[in-house]
Amino acid sequence: MTQSRDPEAGARRRDRDEPSRESYATRRVTFDSAGEVCTGTLYLPADVADPPVVVMANGLAAEAGFGLPRYAKRFAAAGFAAFTFDYRGFGGSTGKPLVLPGRQLDDWRAALDATTGFAGVGTGRALWGTSLSGGYVLTLAAERHDIDAVLTQVPFLDGRKLLRTKSPGFLLRAVAAGLRDRLGAFVGRTRDVKVYGETDEFALLNEPGAKDGYVRLIPRESRWRNRTRARTTLALPRYRPVTDAGEVYAPTLVVGATEDDILPYGPVETLVENLRDPTLVSKRIGHFDVYHDAFPELVDHQLAFLRATL
Repeated sequence: MTQSRDPEAGARRRDRDEPSRESYATRRVTFDSAGEVCTGTLYLPADVADPPVVVMANGLAAEAGFGLPRYAKRFAAAGFAAFTFDYRGFGGSTGKPLVLPGRQLDDWRAALDATTGFAGVGTGRALWGTSLSGGYVLTLAAERHDIDAVLTQVPFLDGRKLLRTKSPGFLLRAVAAGLRDRLGAFVGRTRDVKVYGETDEFALLNEPGAKDGYVRLIPRESRWRNRTRARTTLALPRYRPVTDAGEVYAPTLVVGATEDDILPYGPVETLVENLRDPTLVSKRIGHFDVYHDAFPELVDHQLAFLRATL
């Protein structure tokens, strides 16, 4: 007997994961970062006085609306405030769409400072990062002493090792595009690259499944463009947040994907070996599964960790 596939099954599963709208409220927030206006959304749990806040931002060239609200709603429904924000140049934030670790870390610092003025939240702070921002939260936790917990999933950890996964042809094109963009910026002639593409395209993410995984995260109403400045190709290889691990004093939950085709799993093991207080959740999943099929299990792990540390 042949069974037909139910096309609405996935939607029903997502509905079950969606907490009641009465369990939390949202508030639009803006803050300054280097003279630009960054936008964010504060999720506040109902009937909880002064909850700790989980500060969240997205990965490579992604907006806060790409997968983060699903986690933020679950955190808020469980009694934690959550603050998602967009980097300068992305989403509702003003500025140029540059994916540069130093610049985006400054946005994180500005966001953290802004949370101290939020009405209705307490003093507890957790950092939540994914993919590229999974590296950012480690860098921040290593330099600050006001962080109570860190959650990093499928993190970007070692740009140097990531280079070894790329073909010589890709590397040559990446360096050429990055130099043209950086030099052209002086005369107003910047150069863009695709964020995702097919395996035979030149894009920052062109591994098998990268395009489909990224596209699934983009809301229909988003005006996001599949482009970012090419100088990103020069900046990311120099970013190695795994080297900050020994300076992270806060308890840290690491979610690793052993089948990750985007970011190699090896550096995750190095990270856990060097963190002072790690908890590892290792799953046989791919990079984008943390936002989709693996979400229900992973968010439960993360909530248990937050309850134990905040």
